[in-house]
Amino acid sequence: MLAPSGLYAHCDGLDGPVVTAARKALETGNVNLILIWVQKDDEAAIRKAFTDVLAVRKLGPQAKEMADMYFFETLVRIHRAGEGAPYTGLKPVGRDLGPAIPAADKALEDGNIDPLIKLVTDGVQKGIQERFEKARAEKNYNKDDVQAGREYIEAYVMFIHYVEALYETSQSPAKGHFPEGEQVGAHGDEH
Repeated sequence: MLAPSGLYAHCDGLDGPVVTAARKALETGNVNLILIWVQKDDEAAIRKAFTDVLAVRKLGPQAKEMADMYFFETLVRIHRAGEGAPYTGLKPVGRDLGPAIPAADKALEDGNIDPLIKLVTDGVQKGIQERFEKARAEKNYNKDDVQAGREYIEAYVMFIHYVEALYETSQSPAKGHFPEGEQVGAHGDEH
């Protein structure tokens, strides 16, 4: 229920941090700006792609555009594989990432974590409160009304599982974009 999903992964966006780093690396000729985004075992492949792309970019504007896109796709694909996540293509600039990712990025950028903490804790508080109220409202059902009893059990289970998932998430380190059972890559390390 609370596991990160591919929908909100932002490293595969054309305006995400991986492609942003790739643009800077290509502008400056400094491959080190992007090597941090891949596993050590993948460094040679990225170095080769980088060198090849720098050479092709000199052939003209169309070649530069195509080479850059090839490099972005290669880098993001290898980065995602290193996290154990599938590559599903580059995502468009300006897509909706929800409130949490931009708030987390902003906190890192400006050093102020308070708005992020408020966003997350307000969301958690609201989620617990709503599920609690639903379960409480359904609790005093007529014991001879099986359907009403089932509605209570459904509300009870939703409340308990939500609280349990929140607690488990708060006690566990993040693993990357996907739960362990969905990993497809060999590395499984997070960034």
